[in-house]
Amino acid sequence: MIRLSTGAALGVAVAAAVATPLSAASASPLSAPTLAPTSVTAAQVNADKDHAALGLSKDEKLVVRNVLTDADGTQHVRYDRTFKGLRVVGGDLVVEKSKAGATKDVVYNASGKVAVTSTTPSVTKAEALSEGRSAGRRTESPSGELVVWAGGAKPVLAYDVLVKSVRADQVPSRLHTLVDARSGATLISYDEVQTGTGDGIFYNASLETKAHTGGGYELTDTHGNNTRDAHNQGDPNTGVGPAGDLFLDSDDIWGNGAVSDRASAAVDAHYGATTTFNYYKNVLGRNGIWNDGRGAPSRVHFANAMENAFWDGTQMSYGDGAGNAAPLTEIDVAGHEMSHGVTENTAGLVYSGDAGGLNEATSDIFGTAVEFYANNPSDPGDYLIGEEIDINGNGTPLRYMDKPSKDGASKDCWSSTLGQLNPHYSSGPLNHWFYLASEGSGAKTINGVSYNSPVCGTAAAVTGAGRANIEKVWYRTLSTKLTSNSNYAAARNGAISSAIELFGATSQTCKSVEAAFTAIAVPAGSATCGSTPPPTGGNLLLNPGFESGAVSWTGTSGPITNNTGRPARTGSWKAWLGGNGSTSTETVQQSVTIPSTVTAATLSFWLRTDTAESGSTAYDTMKVQVVNGSTTTTLATYSNVGTNATYTQKSFNVTAYKGKTISVKFLMNEDSSLQTSFVVDDTALATS
Repeated sequence: MIRLSTGAALGVAVAAAVATPLSAASASPLSAPTLAPTSVTAAQVNADKDHAALGLSKDEKLVVRNVLTDADGTQHVRYDRTFKGLRVVGGDLVVEKSKAGATKDVVYNASGKVAVTSTTPSVTKAEALSEGRSAGRRTESPSGELVVWAGGAKPVLAYDVLVKSVRADQVPSRLHTLVDARSGATLISYDEVQTGTGDGIFYNASLETKAHTGGGYELTDTHGNNTRDAHNQGDPNTGVGPAGDLFLDSDDIWGNGAVSDRASAAVDAHYGATTTFNYYKNVLGRNGIWNDGRGAPSRVHFANAMENAFWDGTQMSYGDGAGNAAPLTEIDVAGHEMSHGVTENTAGLVYSGDAGGLNEATSDIFGTAVEFYANNPSDPGDYLIGEEIDINGNGTPLRYMDKPSKDGASKDCWSSTLGQLNPHYSSGPLNHWFYLASEGSGAKTINGVSYNSPVCGTAAAVTGAGRANIEKVWYRTLSTKLTSNSNYAAARNGAISSAIELFGATSQTCKSVEAAFTAIAVPAGSATCGSTPPPTGGNLLLNPGFESGAVSWTGTSGPITNNTGRPARTGSWKAWLGGNGSTSTETVQQSVTIPSTVTAATLSFWLRTDTAESGSTAYDTMKVQVVNGSTTTTLATYSNVGTNATYTQKSFNVTAYKGKTISVKFLMNEDSSLQTSFVVDDTALATS
């Protein structure tokens, strides 16, 4: 359950006629991705081509979720997958394609491989359903579906068990529990209902309304966002309730600034929905939550005395708080919760582990951005979450972006155990990153609020690049670089890559993005700012440790991975060939030119092998080859015989190929049963 806890009610809300649009921020050098109405259908037609290009098995199918298109025609096609007809949870991927249709890059979830050896479960569905968890009371009977879970160390046949219930705060819960279909163990749990709380902060605001058929006006804006009265009906157990009656008024003046007029809460909700839509469209180039121009309904006065508000995938619902006296309709809630809808329709970050923290922080980031964008004098923009509602009863905010630990539970810095925390607390480091990258470290005052943001450990001080730039960087990262189980390392690489694409590798924005991730203790990855000259001597291979994923390497999709099922020698990525336990062929290769002026050239790499085979017969092999034109030379062959689970360096003299462009190739062949894994890392083609 994604919660934004808040407290007390404020101020007056008076609406006038249709408002003039809020001003838009300046565009970044590379326009934000947009969506064309026919792009999903067109992309699905090409799914088979992408399937073949990615080297996926015949058992896998690609299903287009959405398509984002850059101004230069580059497309980011986000796919879900099935395996032998089973939905793959965590198997999503993003294919970046040029305007001409050529594949430029692929961003996988935990692994490119989603195969399981069998789709026949050992655990019965009834046994799996018994593992289903409830987030609260009034629990409905669980339902379950056999799936492939690909968000962990290796793909697993699992049941996706869904339990609907209601939490103690009367907000609906739809809690998913992934249960291993072999062992019955719980793999992960997360709630799909995204919620928050806040007590009616009313705004003096102009509203976008429209003439109502039959006379008068209705609370519907130019995008289709509309606000309705649920009359304190609705079931918090399921989120199901009446669509509500559209708010109507004869003179287009709404509310009286107090809860005695039911339209007062509607003013805040409608203002929040319109402002959030306009922010995404005018600043980030996203045409609403679904990126198709649709507005979203908001239901106010939902259920009886519900002390919360939630986004359910289609609409916002706001409770009236204790005693139905404090509607939860402050703009931070709208910006935060509707941003969960944007996350749901882009990266789809699950609400668990590192991904859960990134999900929650994303809503804090864009909720903050919406507040700054609104620039309402009754609630000036700041880096404090829930500062107006006094949920703690002592005037302090719910969360602090400059120093998250000030709330007593959130973390300032990333660590390997961060994902074990509640997402509201594991969100701290990314919130901290956003502040640092925007404003820099140290003491300063912004809009009358004092901040003093530290760095972690011995990291250098950070110079901010401005909030407007960092908002664009994070949106591009969310929409084109992350998948459902992305972690903080992926966030760092994705944000730096996004900053390079938007503002350039030598820009202050890129430097601030990179420095801020270092300042929250996320280790350096493959993406770096600054210009990278071509190698002259030293290692001629690009991306030699695979830390940029499949960049610079070609071959079969999947072997280059950060899947933790086999360790990397250094960093997180490596080339894991084999390990399938079924008939398969996999290749990883890179073309490289060895200068004619060198006196020596040595190819080296580190190899780790393990196997389930036995005996002295070579059933599974990996060859190290040099391809020179039409001639392929095998330098060495490794097999299941004599495997060594400790990384060992292998070296070969390739001086004979100086002055030639060759391909360095790793070729793996595995037979029909019992796996052998050949894991390659830290490659080099060194010259002198």
